[in-house]
Amino acid sequence: MNVNFEIAKTHLLAKPKQTLIAMLGVTFGIGMYILMISFMQGFNEFLEDTLLSSTPDVRIYNDIKTDYSHSILDDISDTGKVLNIVYHPKPKDIQPNLKNSQRLLDDLKKDTRIAATSPQLSTQVFYVSGPTQINGTLNGVNILEEAKLTGLQDKMKTGRIENLLTTDNGILMGHGLSKKLNVKTGDIVTLASPKGTSMRFRVVGTFQFGMGALDNIKSYVNISKVQQLLNKDNQYITEISLKLKEYDNATEVAKEFANRYNYKADDWKTSNASAMVSILIRNVMTIVVSFTLLVVAGFGIYNIMSMTIQNKLKDIAILKAQGFSAKDIRQIFLTESITIGVVGAAVGLLLGFAMSSAVYSLPFPKNDFISITHFPVTFHWYHYAFGVVFGIVTTFFAGLMPSVKAGKVDPVAILRG
Repeated sequence: MNVNFEIAKTHLLAKPKQTLIAMLGVTFGIGMYILMISFMQGFNEFLEDTLLSSTPDVRIYNDIKTDYSHSILDDISDTGKVLNIVYHPKPKDIQPNLKNSQRLLDDLKKDTRIAATSPQLSTQVFYVSGPTQINGTLNGVNILEEAKLTGLQDKMKTGRIENLLTTDNGILMGHGLSKKLNVKTGDIVTLASPKGTSMRFRVVGTFQFGMGALDNIKSYVNISKVQQLLNKDNQYITEISLKLKEYDNATEVAKEFANRYNYKADDWKTSNASAMVSILIRNVMTIVVSFTLLVVAGFGIYNIMSMTIQNKLKDIAILKAQGFSAKDIRQIFLTESITIGVVGAAVGLLLGFAMSSAVYSLPFPKNDFISITHFPVTFHWYHYAFGVVFGIVTTFFAGLMPSVKAGKVDPVAILRG
């Protein structure tokens, strides 16, 4: 075996340029795999974290549907004998609030799977500051409970979430919305409800989730202030947002709560279905491209090993004439292939880490839509482990077929020419 290793070493060092090119094929294949998988995984994790922070794990609400299929006349007349026709029907006035909300909240707080529970009262409003009027949403919340769901304290651009508790008629406003209204902390804005009522609020802070769809329209106030704005009692809420200890169980928990409370319950994956599809597509594309890079590197090894064997047919014939078996010949060329794979994979990991670190250090262009300072890149150990294993396995099979072919060489035919 030592002799076989020495022969393999001699073959590798006899043509260093050819050996170097083979190693570089593996190196750049694995290096680009590490860079691509790290960057794409980092972007997907960033997007998923953004979705999770802006969307509760489970949201329970009253799903209002306007039904024109039934009329009061159907209850007081025999529809089998009389045809009732109602022109311009007026739909039943259905309130969007959750009935027996306090009992519902008490029951949810007993569930050990739930980490935080945030009752909310949401409504459409007009934000008015001077001549500027913008349509948006207002969320009445218990700000401390809401912060547990969204990590709001880490997304504050100005002010603190506690300011909402200490300021009468305070409001936390999305950063994009505050820029549109040209207001800052300490300024006064007027909010008008769809019912025509209005209240004045003082801006006590601004936040940025990193999603323009939220930061440009959303604000938080204490839930009692929204109840006051809409002329509702202190039990009036429109939804309950939940944060689970295991967010992966959100789908099953949402179905359970929908059946238990007879309200609509959406999990975070359902609420962000389009974004989840895009994440899945990116993951599939990343895997396909990464796999292609590694396979191409493997074919490069195969071609080089085939050429090496073709150039060394006389050497193989001499070895077999001296008593080397087909197994020995296979071992020699497999050793060469695996050596190229191991060295190329090791250098490829270093190259991939260096390129990933370089991308991670690049500043992300400033904008008002995504709250991020640098390009998102992950450094998961299992990506590097997979790269090494795949690189070695690929080069093993790339060298297996040429080595088997080398073992079948007939020395007599070769020496005769």
